[in-house]
Amino acid sequence: MPTGGEALVAGLEELGVEVAFGLPGVHNLAAWKGFPGSRVRLVGVRHEQTAGYAADGYARATGRLGVALTTTGPGASNVVTAVGEAWACHSPVLVIATDVPSTQRRPGVFRGLLHETTDQRSFFTPVTKAQFRVERAEDLHDIVVRAGRAALLHPRRPVYVEIPTDFLSAEVARPAPETHVPPTRGFLPDRQAFPRPFARPLVWAGGGATASGAGPLVGELCRRLGAPLLTSYGGRGLLPPDDPHLVPLPPHAKEAGDLWDAADLVVVVGSDLDGMNTQGFRQPRPPWVVTVDLAHPVNLEPDVHLQMDAVAGLSVLLDQAPQRDPWFTRPPGRQLYEGPETAFLDAFESGLPDDTVVVADMCVAGYWYGGFGRVGRPRGLAYPVGWGTLGFGFPAAIGAALSGRPAVALVGDGGFLFACGDLATVAQERIPLTTVLVDDGGYGMLAYDFTKDGEQPLGCDLEPPDFVAMARAFRVDAREVTVEELGSAVAQGISSGQPSLLVVKAAYTPPPNTSPRWYRAATG
Repeated sequence: MPTGGEALVAGLEELGVEVAFGLPGVHNLAAWKGFPGSRVRLVGVRHEQTAGYAADGYARATGRLGVALTTTGPGASNVVTAVGEAWACHSPVLVIATDVPSTQRRPGVFRGLLHETTDQRSFFTPVTKAQFRVERAEDLHDIVVRAGRAALLHPRRPVYVEIPTDFLSAEVARPAPETHVPPTRGFLPDRQAFPRPFARPLVWAGGGATASGAGPLVGELCRRLGAPLLTSYGGRGLLPPDDPHLVPLPPHAKEAGDLWDAADLVVVVGSDLDGMNTQGFRQPRPPWVVTVDLAHPVNLEPDVHLQMDAVAGLSVLLDQAPQRDPWFTRPPGRQLYEGPETAFLDAFESGLPDDTVVVADMCVAGYWYGGFGRVGRPRGLAYPVGWGTLGFGFPAAIGAALSGRPAVALVGDGGFLFACGDLATVAQERIPLTTVLVDDGGYGMLAYDFTKDGEQPLGCDLEPPDFVAMARAFRVDAREVTVEELGSAVAQGISSGQPSLLVVKAAYTPPPNTSPRWYRAATG
């Protein structure tokens, strides 16, 4: 008979999982014993937070389920921050953690067992859509499958599973595969989406459109309505960078915001219009708003809401949409901000294949790429705009690099140090990840927050290590490059199929999509 650990792995196989990330501990070793010979590649990382970020990065790059495995107590708590970022950005991540043995647990009582907490599951309540605890070893397989499917059900978000450690080594009956029919959801409103002619329609698309694979339909709706397309960070890449309907600027740029302000109809597809994308909810409400999403919007009350998946909702809208000519002039792109920052982007992008996934951290260079980079395809940008978790870029890129697409991490010197130990992971696992580290000698964004007000920066300067020597100590190819050398170095790193680190020493001014520079905030 199989063990509970083998049943766990069988559940992941039934979910179609190909890659999982984790760190072994005394309580979850029986689960690790179930992976050899399975169809699931288990990547061992050096910190549980990396496991969560890597699972998130993999999910964002592929649309498939990301999986993170941790041990009990501190192992579980270490992953919470990464799960919070996945929650805020609607990533389907399954977190599986062990707990103390069921035979020694006393509900609500702390007995001093190794790694014990009184309620470990409660760590995850604010940052997961559902929490499961396995109460019987024989239920382990089915609960893992149910939890994974729940994470993949729109609106997607992380799900937590807790397994008492003794269940992993217990013998359980071999599970029988079940036929799964995905639930269908949809609600059509009584009101017409386009009850009158509109002169200046606009489409705004976000991560929900990306998750549904709705890019072609978003483009068709824009062409039908003659509408410009603004995207949130999650919607980057839905249309090709040179599509005439795509506004090649973030909504934080005034030239893009002016289109929103002029619109008499806005169709919002798969976006919750969060505070980061709307400059603190300062965008004025258009005269008529149509939303398409599986959840009712909370940040802007629509006139018509299609409570359905983006593909289904767009199909409905296309049946109703009138044909009209474009009313707008496509604004220039980042050349509006020509300078050393856009020169860096030009050089960086010159080495990127069109299908690259760029995973940007919360750093000045990452802000520039997140707002102004050319994203060639859907899921081509992973960006921690949900929680704004510094240190996301490098570990999340480990997961993205196993997606089958080229992957590049774009990080700063401060955030990279959060997970630099996982250079050992990319070296040992031979993960084809190219990391571009822009070293400005500290927390450049925070220094800007001080200096813009004429104050002396505090706590922002960092004494940097020799990043090249550090990476080489982990047997990762590394070198310092100039901006002029960056494009060819990135191309070489990607084509090598091996992990590499490129260090660029430069300091840049933050772009308009960062909150100290929001133009709407400046004018109230």
